[in-house]
Parts: sequence; structure tokens; C-alpha cells
Amino acid sequence: MVGEHARPSVLVVLGPTASGKTSVAIACAQRLGGEIISADSRAFFAGLDIVTDTPTDAQRSDVPHHLIDCIPVLGHYDAMAFRKDVARLIPAIRDRGKVPILAGGGTVYLGAVLRGLFEGPAVDEALREQLADLPLEALHRELQRVDPPAAERIHPNDRLRLMRALEVYRLTGLPMSHWQATARPLDESFVLIGLRRDRDEHRQLIRSRIEQMVKRGVFEEIARLRSSGLRDEVQAYRTIGVPEAFRVLNGEWDEDQFVDVVGHRTWQLVRRQLAWFRRDENVHWIEMTGRSHDDVVAEALAHWNSETGKRT
Repeated sequence: MVGEHARPSVLVVLGPTASGKTSVAIACAQRLGGEIISADSRAFFAGLDIVTDTPTDAQRSDVPHHLIDCIPVLGHYDAMAFRKDVARLIPAIRDRGKVPILAGGGTVYLGAVLRGLFEGPAVDEALREQLADLPLEALHRELQRVDPPAAERIHPNDRLRLMRALEVYRLTGLPMSHWQATARPLDESFVLIGLRRDRDEHRQLIRSRIEQMVKRGVFEEIARLRSSGLRDEVQAYRTIGVPEAFRVLNGEWDEDQFVDVVGHRTWQLVRRQLAWFRRDENVHWIEMTGRSHDDVVAEALAHWNSETGKRT
């Protein structure tokens, strides 16, 4: 995944949700003279600032950030669009004499850049309509039959990705996992730094973050977006915390239920993210628990300097 190129390297700060990526990436950018490209799978959508805990205005004014609040909340954004945007942004950042820093935990989007992406056939609307009529269980059962690796990777409730995998199989005669195996990473040299925490500490940080979301006004944020047209068929609706906030706004749940369920779903996401990251032997992992922020940043920069020094 990490190629040997004459061009300068790209720093990647990755890790699961609530691992501390934002502060570490910003500190590295300040010291290296960098600009950050967000790989947060929902920070692309404008208006989800509280529920996705996007960098603050102060943080974004201190260090330039890209691909945050860049898509209307009712719009659509996919991994191929992200790959194209990253391919455009990296040389533009270098032209300004800055270091490109890719930071986030969106595995689908990071995978499009770091591991490659199969673009696939164009959407077949008639086939989509047929698949849309099938229950989730039927979609997942069929995918298990025709493409077991994809069925294992895609969550059984992720209707859009289940439909796309079946669409690719029916249109090409070969499973999506076959096509994805032929994909290639972006032609760049990446230095990968991963952040992880002790399990109990991580779970407590997740709960604290969700409690802060409530205090900051997450329900008011989602109420405004709902009045603007946010609904369950919109991509941004699938953000963890949004369907749950709808339940609170509808009077079905109280705040404690919101915190508990969002915490559970977030921890499930963390486990999936870690499983995805661990498949990459090029990640230099940094333990966050029991260490100061400055110490973590110092290790990240030391690894960057070591890796980039090898390539000069």
C-alpha cells in the first residue's frame, strides 16, 4: 500500500471514532506546515456539526481543512467522489508548499484511497427498483450466496451497499469482491499513523462525547435539518445519532435512551473500524492511554521523519 515514489509523502492519521485523531492531526499540521483532508464519513455533509463532532471554527481557521461541510445535507457523496477529490487536493496542497494530511476513520473512504476502488457499472434504475422491493434479509441472504466476502463485510442493515453489491454481480456476472481485488491504491506514498486506546477508556470517552452532544444541542440541530427535508431515504440520515435523535424528537425516547443506544452503535462501529485497520501491516500504531498529547504527537512526528527520511 505504501509505494516508493520520488514525490513527497502524504501523512495519514487514522483510527476509530473518538480515538483523538482531530487534535493529533491538527498538532502535526501545525508543526509540519500541513493542510488536513478530512476522511470522516459524515463530516462531508453541511449541518451535521454537533452529531459528527466536526472540528471547531477555531481549529479550522488555525489549520486549513478540506472536505468538511462540502456537500448539502440532502445530497449524496460516495467513495469514488472522495478518491477524485483527494487526488485533486493533494497536488494543490503541495503546490502551496504544504504537507497533505489525510485524517479520519471512514474506512470506505480511506479504502478508496489507500487500497483502491472498483468504480463498477453505472446504476441500473430498473434493477435498483427490483432490489428496493426486497426485504433486507432477502438481500443479505442472496449476497451471502453469490458473494460471501462482500456479505461478511457489509452490515446486514446497509441496504444501499447490499443493493450495489448485488447490482454489480447481476450486471457483470462476477461478484464485487472479485472486482475490488483488482483495484489499486492512489499513486502516492503514504505514511500511516494509527491511534488506539484502552477499551474501557475508549468506551468512556464515547459516552462523554455523546453526553456533550446533548448539551451542545444535538436535538435542536437535527430538528432544524428535519425541517429542511432530512428524512430516512437521505444518505446523511444514516449517520449514527440522527435516527436516534428523530426518536427523541418524536417523543419515543428520552435523552438517556439516546445516549445508551448511540453509545452502543458507536462502539460497534469502533470494533468494525479496528478490524479494518488491523488488516494493514503498514500502520504505525500509537497507544493513547496513559500518555500526554505532546508525547503522542512527538511519536507521530518521529515516525513521519523516519519514514520520509528513508525515501529521500
